[in-house]
Amino acid sequence: MKLTGMTWDHPRGYDPVVAASQAYAAQTGVEITWDKRSLQAFADAPIEDLAARYDFIVLDHPHVGQIAETGALLPLPAPADAAASLGGSAESYLWQGQCWAYALDAACQMAAYRPDMGTPLPRTWEEFLAEDAARFRPLTPLLPVDAFDMLMTLVAGRGEEDLPHDDRHFVSPENGAYALRILRALYRLGPDEQVDMNPIRVLEALTTTQEFACSPCLFGYVNYVRPGFRPHPVRYFDLPLCAGASRPRGILGGAGIGVSARTGAPEAALRFAQWITSEPVQSGVYLAHNGQPANRHTWLAQAEDPQQAGFFRDGFHTIDNAWTRPRAPWFLGFVDAVCAIMPDFFRKPIPEEAFLGQIDMLYRHHLQEA
Repeated sequence: MKLTGMTWDHPRGYDPVVAASQAYAAQTGVEITWDKRSLQAFADAPIEDLAARYDFIVLDHPHVGQIAETGALLPLPAPADAAASLGGSAESYLWQGQCWAYALDAACQMAAYRPDMGTPLPRTWEEFLAEDAARFRPLTPLLPVDAFDMLMTLVAGRGEEDLPHDDRHFVSPENGAYALRILRALYRLGPDEQVDMNPIRVLEALTTTQEFACSPCLFGYVNYVRPGFRPHPVRYFDLPLCAGASRPRGILGGAGIGVSARTGAPEAALRFAQWITSEPVQSGVYLAHNGQPANRHTWLAQAEDPQQAGFFRDGFHTIDNAWTRPRAPWFLGFVDAVCAIMPDFFRKPIPEEAFLGQIDMLYRHHLQEA
């Protein structure tokens, strides 16, 4: 039997599913070949189109509202091990009482730093508003989708997690203005190129140059803590807190594996999806081939590995307190619309309140269309 899958284009997204599939073929005779799409397509490409061509789709959980609406994927049985969920990873693929994917890869917005530089680490977001903020030597991924995710993380860090705020405002005016002030301060502390940088580009800069010492908010990648992956490994630390807050509230990321509703072998596909997300595989072949597992048991075990503790131990508190962004069908179109205007906020003198007004106008439009 031969099956096909679509994942995303990074060693963390591609290498572990290929290696695991080879091991699975040796055990079962079921051959699975994988294609990959860009990180941007991972966030944007309609799952319905991919499901017409592949048996498996590795996907981002904000798509589940649209998946349920279109029927692109098969609803799956509940995960076998409820205790294996890391933070809200497993729950993020549940929608309207159905499970649409199994958590395969876990991530959230974390903070990263170069331990060899000895630079102080920021503990609160307000420190980036201070006159001496340049001492942190920060580099922040402000590609529009990452900047908007960070806006939501900052708002959640002030206790506003149930988004949207109401039927007129996506976030409250007070918290929205606060988040935009922090974002603009971070932009001014780094190069203009940040507006074109995603987390991978920032981590590449951190680990291959001597220009920057930390990134206060990006989606974490375990690869960059491993000795030898890049010249200068990073470590992770808790996201800075909003003044008065008690815990970080980074946006949950990661990836799930779903089964196409058009697959010709649904039972065989389900067995593989259950197998690759099981603890032995996540802790074994998946982890060994650049994987970033979603299994909680794996994270706890790897906290003692000195080559990976800089991610699995130092990032555990942040990911276990991560929160899940909206997943309703209107949300992805709204995000695309906000991303189209996000660079103007950094490059033009638009007041925070005026820019929030633009976001709210787009929010009301997409909500009304839905």
